[in-house]
Amino acid sequence: MDALIAAPNPRTSRGRRDRTFLLFLARTGARVSEATGVNANDLQLERSHPQVLLRGKGRRDRVIPIPQDLARALTALLAEHGIANHEPRPIFIGARNERLTRFVATHIVRRAVAQAVTIRPTLAQKPISPHIFRHSLAMKLLQSGVDLLTIQAWLGHAQVATTHRYAAADVEMMRKGLEKAGVSGDLGVRFRPNDAVLQLLNSI
Repeated sequence: MDALIAAPNPRTSRGRRDRTFLLFLARTGARVSEATGVNANDLQLERSHPQVLLRGKGRRDRVIPIPQDLARALTALLAEHGIANHEPRPIFIGARNERLTRFVATHIVRRAVAQAVTIRPTLAQKPISPHIFRHSLAMKLLQSGVDLLTIQAWLGHAQVATTHRYAAADVEMMRKGLEKAGVSGDLGVRFRPNDAVLQLLNSI
């Protein structure tokens, strides 16, 4: 995630927008449609605990906390485009000031992957899409001890069963970790010496 977020060129307007968009996906776990649908008046950046209103599926809106690095990036992006906090204007826009589409959002991620591969070649072997940022945050929350109901509310899942998939994936990752570390607990079949071996051992 860090390599992808750092990939866009911060010296260009497009690069700063791309980095902020990737950071938004990574820190909020928003769906692409939720991220591109955010307006300036959905943000509360001036309070001590910044937050954003995400408009989810089935009109299930939810408020998500925003960490300080994302709050700073969003504040700078709004200032660069001359957008006030209270305006109902999209914060992620294209060259013609239009709201980003899903196609453009996917292209931003692919462009970041292409740039990050030069530093992290292993990224070329991974299936990376905008949704991977959502999965990554969910796993990070789970591994940090956040309960499933909180993660469910955070991601906007209608049912906790959907969130439970992350717990199942986490257990599977742990199991593979045990296998990789050689901690299988399998002692094999216990050796049973025959009479000849016992006589030899007794004579030693």
